[in-house]
Amino acid sequence: MTDLKSLEFKELEQYLSDMGEKKFRAAQIFKWLHMGVRSFDEMTDISKELRSKLGERAYISAPDIEKKLVSEIDGTVKYLFRMADGNCIESVVMRYHHGLTICISSQVGCRMGCGFCASTIGGLYRSLTAGEIADQVIFAQKDMSERISNIVLMGIGEPLDNYDNVLKFLHIINNENGKNIGYRHITLSTCGIVPNIYRLADECLPITLTISLHAPNDGIRNRLMPINRKYPIAELMEACRYYTDKTGRRLSVEYSLIKGENDSLKNADELAALVKPLGAHINLIPVNKVEEREYRKGSKAEINAFCQRLISRGANATIRRELGADISASCGQLRKKTENITERSAFIED
Repeated sequence: MTDLKSLEFKELEQYLSDMGEKKFRAAQIFKWLHMGVRSFDEMTDISKELRSKLGERAYISAPDIEKKLVSEIDGTVKYLFRMADGNCIESVVMRYHHGLTICISSQVGCRMGCGFCASTIGGLYRSLTAGEIADQVIFAQKDMSERISNIVLMGIGEPLDNYDNVLKFLHIINNENGKNIGYRHITLSTCGIVPNIYRLADECLPITLTISLHAPNDGIRNRLMPINRKYPIAELMEACRYYTDKTGRRLSVEYSLIKGENDSLKNADELAALVKPLGAHINLIPVNKVEEREYRKGSKAEINAFCQRLISRGANATIRRELGADISASCGQLRKKTENITERSAFIED
């Protein structure tokens, strides 16, 4: 059975042509898929015969909303979607002055093993298909009855560990026959899978790449992020330079501030020296509390001092505004509690 929603538009045209159908049907079917229909019977402008043929050969992915939490503080909405195989993923919709932004997952679980992250507890179960990644945008927008205009791939999973499906998703969600979300409105966050940063750069897509750095040197990063043992900071920075040169796009750097680990003024000096040559923006994130971890965030004064030190050293830095604090909006928390997930595996090198 063919997963229609994981087909790019041209692939859908070819699929229909191989069935003996006219290619123009692709635009009709693609539109219905991205409106969030759950069955071919809902596609009222195509013939009953074609609907029957599709039902025999293909399927439409459609997750269920297992849980939905709405913040009373800022209106942030958190979805726990249950997939067809029973696994759950999380998506978060945030409201900004420019519209709605959705943070989506790319995998069920994660194998990167970052020490401060709830998503990696329990390890990786599987990667999502391109259609399952798109479903989060489709069904969140359908539920909210408001257009989602921006996407960040910063949810559960490492996007560049699911490279092929994520790339297909980017093409699918950008297509004018579907959600038509511009590449410049899409941000992809990676912990630093260096070979795939080069691959993504060569695609020359005008998306924003965010590097989850979280440490100013290899000693700290090796402790916090096992990926650094395979791709140390020097290699990561070289890949970042290649990305900016190739795409002309400004990078963003995420840095979770962890009290006593990476938040000293010396660390700020190291971080500024590392990132400033890239011209990247540093997004400081007071670390989220995870029950299974001992990491904690510093005081507001300490966080502000770190930010001001970066700025005084010529770096561009801001502190991320916390959204959805009353609904555990950071990814991995709701899935972990619902599925009773416990520590299972760490970073896998292959």
